[in-house]
Amino acid sequence: MLTTRLDLARIRAARREIDPVFLDTPLYQCDALGRELGCTVSIKLETANPVRSFKARGTELVAGLLTDQGRTAAVCASAGNLGQALGWSGRRRGLDVTVVASRRAPAAKLERIRALGAELELVDGDFELARERAVSIARRRGVRLVEDSLDIETCEGAATIGLELASGASGASSFDVVLIALGGGAMATGVGYVLKTLSPDVEVICVQPLGAPAMTRSWHQRRVVTTDSTDTIADGVAGRYPIPAVLDDLLTVADDAVLVHEASIVTGMRMLLERAGLVVEPSAALGVAAILEDRDRFAGRHVTTIICGGNVDLDAYHRWVRA
Repeated sequence: MLTTRLDLARIRAARREIDPVFLDTPLYQCDALGRELGCTVSIKLETANPVRSFKARGTELVAGLLTDQGRTAAVCASAGNLGQALGWSGRRRGLDVTVVASRRAPAAKLERIRALGAELELVDGDFELARERAVSIARRRGVRLVEDSLDIETCEGAATIGLELASGASGASSFDVVLIALGGGAMATGVGYVLKTLSPDVEVICVQPLGAPAMTRSWHQRRVVTTDSTDTIADGVAGRYPIPAVLDDLLTVADDAVLVHEASIVTGMRMLLERAGLVVEPSAALGVAAILEDRDRFAGRHVTTIICGGNVDLDAYHRWVRA
């Protein structure tokens, strides 16, 4: 029995609360990508939904809970994807949503947040400064602060991906490794918990950029390690302050956490475009980057990588993939 904040019964029940448009996303073997990487590669495509990321699995649970409680508003800090997801889930339920983000966030993500009807407040700093501002707004207005990874609903919503992987609901053959982008930890802890509970032989490997290594360093040192700054194109995973409770969960469910170079992330994005026809944001290419940097580790194995987001600034994307 795994000792974490997560609960398998709640995760199974969550599927009944999440809009089906976010469930049962495509899971398929990509032979062209596998031939290039020297292993069997399956893709779990979490961009095939209205917000183009996995985040709405969690915000659907959060927004539903707030509605049941009679709450009318919520605020969150976001690198972009959580804000879109909360905006979508909140609009569906009549909630007033405020999103605090960095001015440096990709313009495409900020535009989508506005388009979904959320109030957007920008700060001159990184995600951690946005989080501080969101805390201040929640206290001043007396509204619910939605904290990705800390709020268990965000982890258990993401964990429904793990249920789909474990069941092979989309017809994929069995796999022995899953590569999960690691930022705040909601997806890594959620998917990792389900797989270690239902398919314990699957190796759970978390992947983070060298330019934003706080959670990976924390996992290896088994204590919270913070960083002064981040320097990565993978804005969706660029946190500096791991949450202790989330780290505790990650220590229980992850088999390894690795760091990858920026060049490998860019190559991974290009390979996903050329071999799989997918336009993805940098965070979604972390799994491919991990294989590129350690081919011997994955040679001959069946690897599933979760394509976690596709909200990318096209001008930046073109610069990266054409380099």
